[in-house]
Amino acid sequence: MPQPGQIRRSAIDGYVLTLSWSPEHCRGRERDPAWRFQCSGEIGDFGFMLQGLWPEAKGRNHPQYCRTVGVLPRRVVTENICLSPSPQLLQHQWAKHGSCLAKTPEAYFGAARLLFNAIEFPDMARLSREPERGTPLTAQVLAERFADLNEGLPSDAIIVKTTGTGWLDEVRICLGRDFKPRRCRPSSQLAPAKAQIKIWRGR
Repeated sequence: MPQPGQIRRSAIDGYVLTLSWSPEHCRGRERDPAWRFQCSGEIGDFGFMLQGLWPEAKGRNHPQYCRTVGVLPRRVVTENICLSPSPQLLQHQWAKHGSCLAKTPEAYFGAARLLFNAIEFPDMARLSREPERGTPLTAQVLAERFADLNEGLPSDAIIVKTTGTGWLDEVRICLGRDFKPRRCRPSSQLAPAKAQIKIWRGR
């Protein structure tokens, strides 16, 4: 349950579709029972996963926990578990973000699923080897590779988040109120365009 200070019902000004790079998330968690579905490799290896569809406000106080929600129906978890491979994550995203965005979890995850499935992803294994061949890989280069594959998605609508040691953690796509890509707002928490990044390939 959120604390009273966590509840914010700010007006929605846009959205962020956040994609988590699963190999990095799973590094060191391969034998963790809590992450067995995603990280054990028993049903295959995941690439980009849906971290969430987050509503934004014009300022920093983005809406969250807009209303109390119940436990997700099992069918909703089943329909989306391959998109976000953790029931706890799905529940958290619905409670924190979906409660501000849609009336039902079906509508929230349906919108997120449509947006996620529309994305063409670069060859991440090939990209990860470019620095080994002497070609620097920067956050801007990764954004441009996404843009090249996706018509209507400009590179300035994509921002990259790395770990403290420079490994790719997330890719975030900025969307307007109409769910169409728009230029991302600057953020000190994300990698600068010229920052060199590394991509963990997993096992």
